[in-house]
Amino acid sequence: MSKKKQHNRALHEIDGIDQPKTTDGASINKIKLKRRKLPAAQEFIDHIVKGDRSYLSRAITLAESTNLKHQRLASKIITACLPYANNSVRIGVTGVPGVGKSTFIEVFGTYLTGLDKKVAVLAVDPSSSIHRGSILGDKTRMETLVNNENAFIRPSPSGESLGGVAKKTREAIVLCEAAGFDTILIETVGVGQSETAVHSMVDFFLLLKLAGAGDELQGIKRGIIEMADAIVINKADGDNLKRAKLAKLEFARALHLYPLKESTWQPKVTTCSAQNNTDIDKVWKIMEDYFALTAKSNYFEQRRNEQNKFWLLETINQQLKDTFYSHPSIKKGFDNQLEKVNNLKVTPFDAAEHLLKLYYKKSEL
Repeated sequence: MSKKKQHNRALHEIDGIDQPKTTDGASINKIKLKRRKLPAAQEFIDHIVKGDRSYLSRAITLAESTNLKHQRLASKIITACLPYANNSVRIGVTGVPGVGKSTFIEVFGTYLTGLDKKVAVLAVDPSSSIHRGSILGDKTRMETLVNNENAFIRPSPSGESLGGVAKKTREAIVLCEAAGFDTILIETVGVGQSETAVHSMVDFFLLLKLAGAGDELQGIKRGIIEMADAIVINKADGDNLKRAKLAKLEFARALHLYPLKESTWQPKVTTCSAQNNTDIDKVWKIMEDYFALTAKSNYFEQRRNEQNKFWLLETINQQLKDTFYSHPSIKKGFDNQLEKVNNLKVTPFDAAEHLLKLYYKKSEL
């Protein structure tokens, strides 16, 4: 059959293209290794201090990693970044779920960038109990701010850390400051956990409240109120405006019952509507007054020293805890002691003492 007739048939075979030379396994492995190879610490540092967000994000990921190699690299990067850090104001934002933290932070952050501020938001998401990942996704809830060239948003899963603050938030703060961000906003989960951790990481602690939620009086709890440098009644708009003003008066009266803070600052109360973008400037004015007062009295520097002490102690505590639970003898003996406790053969205190003695004995060998 002629070639012409062959090509006129419904089914025919045509010449294909030449296949590339077969790549051997060694070459494929080399390609994979090249892709996976991490940049050197100095490359990270050079890009971070220039404000490269890609390298900043990757460095924070390294700091959050449980991989020992990643942790060592992150430690080198963070240590080298220290001379470029400590040049921002750190603001903690907390409040119960539904109070509008993410909306407030987006509007407040946008306002600050309008003042030529560079804003980094470390938004701590609640962790999924199944896969331990972030489940709210603050970047999707801050669509305007995430596209702002003077803002950087980093959601992190809170995991099991105290107060809902991500375990490596403190390292992220240093990296963001080294990248040139002069205003760091830290959003906590706000689900009733202790807020001590975030309070010990920031210069200014802001508590967001709602009016008409039935918790004006119940919410005046000594611990959280004593930590707050300002209380902002959010969603002060529409039919809620009158209730918000009433809540402002109630909280202002309550604050005057507490002794003056060590900084000599008298906590302030104000209202705003993040949804309608009103009175956001009043919130910033309160913060500016606070920073001016504490800088003049040197309390700001004293507070930073307290933060460093807290970070040091927290790191030691975490390291001791990790070392204890990862010890082979403890892994082996823990379930045995727990079974004895459940069977009422020993008390939890005796079981704990047994495990501690076992740990110290094995560690000395």
